[in-house]
Amino acid sequence: MGRHSATSGERLDMAANDLPTADGERRPDERRLGWDERHSHGDVEGNGPNPTLMLGTAGLTPGWALELAAGSGTNAVWLATQGWQTTAVDWSPVGLANGRAKAQSADVEVEWLERDLFEWTPPARSYDLVAIVYLHVPPEERAIIYPRAAAAVARGGRLLIVGHDKLNAAEGQGGPADTVRLFTPDEVAAELIAADPRLVVERSEVVRRVPPPGRGPIDNLLILRRP
Repeated sequence: MGRHSATSGERLDMAANDLPTADGERRPDERRLGWDERHSHGDVEGNGPNPTLMLGTAGLTPGWALELAAGSGTNAVWLATQGWQTTAVDWSPVGLANGRAKAQSADVEVEWLERDLFEWTPPARSYDLVAIVYLHVPPEERAIIYPRAAAAVARGGRLLIVGHDKLNAAEGQGGPADTVRLFTPDEVAAELIAADPRLVVERSEVVRRVPPPGRGPIDNLLILRRP
């Protein structure tokens, strides 16, 4: 089972949330500020945890869990209610504050870390479950974040990725219209196994949350296990 140290890999300041300019100064990342603004207007995550995350974790024995790009913490709080020792990471302090309020309301403990995933690396081989839900970034940015997430999975643990499938843009509901940021589970599995051949695909599937002919989100679910 994985173990986690609260101090592993932490920064002493938040400067890495900003981008360097030509003169060496730092400017705020507009995407981060945009998420601060969205979170300031209330909960943007809907009601309850992501159903595909719930599907993917069904039957797993709770242990140490890490959620990356946790937003306002709905999924992280749900994992904690299921018995997981949960750490939630996001770059929006406003979203994390919303998450703390949810955890307090649910009477569960969650560790909240304000970190920029383009700069921060989770402690290696430390978690029984690493979850990424709806983190839709361009492929070149995915190539930075996702392998680091996989490296954080302890022996016997799992990396669980939920995204809007490429089918979602034409046939589904919600999610990015920019198909460059969408992916299939097999694509991401191939990328991660190329970086770490020891990983094993446990599940790789498309999840239609509303059966045809109805229209709803079309997710993909990828679970990789580290033997």
